Amino acid sequence: MRWSRNIGRFFGIDVDVHLSFLLLLAWVAVGATVDGGSWLAGAFSLLFLVGVFASVVLHELGHALTARAFGIRTRRILLLPIGGMAQLERMPRTPAVELVVALAGPAVSFALAGLSWLAASAVGAVTSGAMPLVQVFVESLAYANLVLGAFNLLPAFPMDGGRALRALLARKMPYLRATERAVAVGKVVAVLLAFVGVWTNPWLLVLAAFVWIAASAELRAIRMQIAAEEAARRYLAWIRGPHGPLFVDPFWGPIAPDEDPFADRPHQGPRGRAEHVPLP
Repeated sequence: MRWSRNIGRFFGIDVDVHLSFLLLLAWVAVGATVDGGSWLAGAFSLLFLVGVFASVVLHELGHALTARAFGIRTRRILLLPIGGMAQLERMPRTPAVELVVALAGPAVSFALAGLSWLAASAVGAVTSGAMPLVQVFVESLAYANLVLGAFNLLPAFPMDGGRALRALLARKMPYLRATERAVAVGKVVAVLLAFVGVWTNPWLLVLAAFVWIAASAELRAIRMQIAAEEAARRYLAWIRGPHGPLFVDPFWGPIAPDEDPFADRPHQGPRGRAEHVPLP
């Protein structure tokens, strides 16, 4: 069973919503109705949450479209109860590119916050305060985007601040070491979030656990990627060899021409076809 559903395609990028997000919508609407005592309070909270996640989509599109400008495609954007995620086909390895892509999302959020403030001021001026609910709604979106942009700048994976920190560190040290240091900083942030969450909001405990797990996963993924790249480089260097390229036999692998015991005979592949015919 797929746990996400597609809700649209923007700029050629699929946007999927996780089914748990729908449960969050229902929980917010019911909770607001019970606390506020009216369906209007529930509708307002539900509409506000939809507006926030629309802002999250725009935030992630900022990442995706900036990455596209550097030749990096985005598989999809996934909406989760804890936020959004632009799934790039590959992470930029150039520090300057990673920094620009990482900061593009918060830049969009701050721009949306500014536009929302201007819209709220315009509504108040035009209606002379006759539409307070609309004004409060737009002002709330401004606050939400301001918090979204600032929160994503925390120096912890998978937030944008963690990637920006790695990009800055990678300008002075190898990429793996930069990742290790950025992950270490992110885990300190996770511990601080958990400490604050114990005394304030249990949701921060969930977020702290997510940050810790995501940071560890990021480090494992980078280590595996770098190890695979190093293995590929060594394999190619071995095939080329110090005295020229090796012949790659379909069964035995790389064989130097002077070491091939059957150099004077044709080599047959798995289907019986000649893979290598020695020259006279």
